[in-house]
Amino acid sequence: MFEHVTDFKLDYGDLECETLPTGRTYKTPDGEKYPSITTVLSVNSGDSIAKWRARVGNEEADKISFRASTRGTLVHEIIEDYINNTEDYAKKYMPNIIANFLDVKDILDSRIGKVYAQEVPLYSDHLGIAGRVDCVAEFDGKLSIIDFKTSTRTKLRKYVLNYFQQEAFYAIAWEERTKLPITQLVTIIAVDNEAPQVFIEHRDVHAPELIKTIAKYREKKDAEQRSF
Repeated sequence: MFEHVTDFKLDYGDLECETLPTGRTYKTPDGEKYPSITTVLSVNSGDSIAKWRARVGNEEADKISFRASTRGTLVHEIIEDYINNTEDYAKKYMPNIIANFLDVKDILDSRIGKVYAQEVPLYSDHLGIAGRVDCVAEFDGKLSIIDFKTSTRTKLRKYVLNYFQQEAFYAIAWEERTKLPITQLVTIIAVDNEAPQVFIEHRDVHAPELIKTIAKYREKKDAEQRSF
């Protein structure tokens, strides 16, 4: 059973979200519309994704993207149910999703401590971005941003730097919203037919690159607006 910190809550509810072809935005309690962190980070991978889609064809790319997105969502859901101590947490999931979950179950059981939040929206007025964090909990005894991923193959660290920027944003936004600092970033990846991967990073290593990515995103948006 996971211990949840029940006397700690954010001082706002869910955030209104809108998804358009140009990306996703969140509306803050003050009425500001901020782009999602995943939309902002897409500027770092747009060219490589375009080349990949050109190589495999749009129809096949759509199928692969849909399968990956659906699997990722369901693995997130089963992990969330399990950490929430839900009875029969695996009942509604297909065997492949359960298999991905079982790959990381020992990590969850042995390394996650007190749980502060799961799937909560966060936003930063300082950065002008919003998003939804997977999990805020103790990991190896230290309060952490924990992100759950799935992959068909093992990942080299240099290819998942976007993950760390995303988690750095969550850490910054969490501290801005709660005054509780978090510096440890944890990425847990369920890998098909391989041992799971765990990356542990420090927020301050990736915050500078996050700032650069935000500037790059805004420059791109400004250029698109000037072209109309």
